[in-house]
This record gives sequence, C-alpha cells and structure tokens, in this order.
Amino acid sequence: MLRYPEIDPIAVSLGPISVHWYGIMYLVGFASAWWLAARRADLASYPLQRKQVDDLIFYGAIGVVLGGRFGYVLFYNFDRFLEQPLWLLKVWEGGMSFHGGLLGVIVAMFLYARSINLRAGEVLDFIAPMVPIGLGMGRVGNFIGQELWGRQADVPWAMVFPNDPEGLARHPSQVYQAGLEGLLFFLLLYGFSSRPRPTWSVSGLFLIAYGCFRFIVEFFRQPDSHIGFDLFGWMTRGQVLSLPMILIGCVMMVWAYRQAAAEPPLAPIAEAKPQLKKSRKKRRKK
Repeated sequence: MLRYPEIDPIAVSLGPISVHWYGIMYLVGFASAWWLAARRADLASYPLQRKQVDDLIFYGAIGVVLGGRFGYVLFYNFDRFLEQPLWLLKVWEGGMSFHGGLLGVIVAMFLYARSINLRAGEVLDFIAPMVPIGLGMGRVGNFIGQELWGRQADVPWAMVFPNDPEGLARHPSQVYQAGLEGLLFFLLLYGFSSRPRPTWSVSGLFLIAYGCFRFIVEFFRQPDSHIGFDLFGWMTRGQVLSLPMILIGCVMMVWAYRQAAAEPPLAPIAEAKPQLKKSRKKRRKK
C-alpha cells in the first residue's frame, strides 16, 4: 500500500482569500490549450487564424464553467435542484460535471463558429485535441483535493486518503483518469488530428475514446454516495452518460468518412494550371 502524499489543497492563502490547487490546475489546462491552439493556428492546414484563438479559448472556458455547473446539478443533484432552485447559482459550493461541460463547450463552439463564418465541425475538430490537457490537469487537482477517490482495493498501490471517513485503502482513481483521460487521450487525438481528416471525424473519435476511457475507469472509481449504481447493480451514472457518447461518436465517424468518400475529388494544382493557360491562349486568339 502506498502512502498518500499529504499535499495541502490550498496552494496560497492571502487573508480571507484562498487559492486551491484545483483552480490552479484548471488555469494551467486553459493556458496549455491556448498555447497549443496558437501553435496549430499558425499552420496553413487548420481553418482558424492565430488572432482567433483568444476568443476560441474564452468561448470554451465559458462553456466549461456554465455547462459543467448545469450538468452537475441536473445529472447528479436534480432532486436538490427541485427543492432549492437557487442552489444552481451557488457555484462557490463546488460541483462540476464533465458531461455537462462537454455540452456547454459544444454549444459555445457552435456559436463561435457561426460568428466567424466557419462550419461547426471545423471548429470542434480543431479544439478537440486541446480538451484532454484540461481533463488531465483537473484530475490532478482532484487527487490533491482528495476528491472522487476510488473503490476499496488490495493492490500494492492502493492508498488511504486522510479525508476518507472510512479509512479504507482505495484505488487512486484520479491518477487512473489523469493517465487515461489526460495523457493517453491527448496522444491519441493529437496524433489522429495531425493529418488531414474528414470534418467531424476528430470530434467523433473524441466522443468514442472519452466514452470508453470513462466507462473503464468507473469500475475503479467510487460511485457517488447519494446515487450509487444506476443499472444492473453495477453501472454507475458516469457509465450511463458515457454510452450515448460512444454511440454518437461511432455514427459521426461513419458519416464523416462516407461524406468524404462521396465528395468529388479535387483536380491537383499541377493539372489545373495547364488548363488555365490553355483557356487564356484561346481568349487571346479570339
């Protein structure tokens, strides 16, 4: 059994103001996403320009915060919301949902794409590889804050979290998620998107990969105490929400490649130029 590294979840305290590591991890995630997006925007193969990256990240941040909060309340605490509707606005009490944040980002990217006259699929495919960076950082923040710990385990790397009232040795599921939903997820999407792909295919792979990774890691993560298991006595709320992602992602991938195959091939530039020269000669003769 490993000893939990006792890290103060508060990074900096300035009088009544406390800065938590969880918040810092989010800032690191957004800053890293901005840096990577700016680098990719410099390449001619991507639809966005560098000057548009700032607005892109701003839209994404608003989508994450609003969607994450709404998703947490509606997906995981709807009963409390019905009793206290104003609790939705008490963001200082914490509570974020990835699935809600994802929906928020999708809506934000549709609005942003419309404002710059680009197809939503192009913008979503562009930003998808940046998302795992923030996910990985967020899971590190969960680990430091002793949140979302795993189920009881007897593996050599199991940990006893000091804040656990039961004092059980558990899977460090936050670390599992940081590795799967952060590092491995990023490498998969970044590598796939580094070559020209049909529009919507990167977004489709995003949904498939995250849905699969989240479904797997939920077997090691402790279910929410007020929810428990949703289906069949073993399926958690996170797994239930991930299944539609996998299905939609598969449909998107098939549709994207079929659409690309149905499009007529463009004439190579080397072949197109002589045709232009011939047409100009004909005009001169006339």
